[in-house]
Amino acid sequence: MDLKSLNYFIAVYELKSFSAAAKTCFIAQPSISAAIAQLEQQLSVQLFIRHARGVTPSEQGEKLFPLAKQLLGQAGAIKNVFSEKTDKQPFNLGVTRGLGVERMSLLLKDFTSANPLVELTLVPHTDKVDARIILKDELHESEQYINMWQEDYLLVLPYDHVLALKDTVTLKQLDGLPFIQRTPCSAWNNLQDTLALAGISLDVRAKITTIDYALGLVHAGLGCAFLPAHSEIIKRSDVVFRPIVGLQLTREIVLAYTKSSEAIDNLKRLARKHAH
Repeated sequence: MDLKSLNYFIAVYELKSFSAAAKTCFIAQPSISAAIAQLEQQLSVQLFIRHARGVTPSEQGEKLFPLAKQLLGQAGAIKNVFSEKTDKQPFNLGVTRGLGVERMSLLLKDFTSANPLVELTLVPHTDKVDARIILKDELHESEQYINMWQEDYLLVLPYDHVLALKDTVTLKQLDGLPFIQRTPCSAWNNLQDTLALAGISLDVRAKITTIDYALGLVHAGLGCAFLPAHSEIIKRSDVVFRPIVGLQLTREIVLAYTKSSEAIDNLKRLARKHAH
């Protein structure tokens, strides 16, 4: 049984699509389809159910997935045991603030597993780097990029705030509202410009740099905040997220790079895998 075919099977299983798996594995779709067909023939089972929007794993596919993951993991461990010891290559990844610990940790875990000879260091996105995970607004002209995440900015309120009873908040209701300002934040500048045109001002009670501190201060009742509502924070139950009528701001997070290498190619593949 070919380990490469098992790797293709895992990609199709996780992405639920032959075309997406082909892009992730950097091969032509007919090649990945042929590898899966050969695997199905060897095992005498159907691994995927094809439909118009992609594929879903069959019962036999569900059974094979954990076994394939285990086998590939063991193969990698064997290779590491017998590989010659070499110095690890440094890889500096620039990361902008407030991307979400949970999703970044999953991405970086996959990256270090795929690159055992790379020594990963996270640095500020303004430092000298091999690649950057940043806001699209922070791109340099010389950089190529891959889209990763996109999320809306929402008003964050203490759960017992009177505005938390409403499904949406108007610009007028922000006038004089106690606020926590997160800086630097390009969305904050856009918010301020919109409010200034409407003759509305905020009562800024504190200025901080991180999303976590902003959420903590909102929960403590110090004021409200304007934050990107990614899945990791929007599931919190100690604060409330509400859209502002007539104001829709989003941020796009991208993987930026200037040249290719094996580590960069792996990071690009994983960025596509973790993107949504």
